Amino acid sequence: MQNNTEEPKFKKVVNAADGLSLGISMVVAVLIGVGIGLGLRNLTGAGWTLWIGVFIGIGAAISNVYKAYAKQKKSLDELANDPRYTYKKEQQAKYDAEDDDA
Repeated sequence: MQNNTEEPKFKKVVNAADGLSLGISMVVAVLIGVGIGLGLRNLTGAGWTLWIGVFIGIGAAISNVYKAYAKQKKSLDELANDPRYTYKKEQQAKYDAEDDDA
């Protein structure tokens, strides 16, 4: 029987893979953008179209970073509103009030 307080066996591996996925998605987005740029250059014959693909890839990478940030912020906001941690807010408010009186 498994104890409910015991962490899953592969939790560290999953957390590490989640952290790596942002970096990998950034690299893949830029590489796909470069591929689009090379395709446009071969299709049109204009060398500057490569840069269009590069900028598309960089934009996609920035979008991925923003999405990861928004997801992390949402998770942390939910954690901040968790009743298990409200006592820390109360203690901090009490500490701040004591500082204001001094």
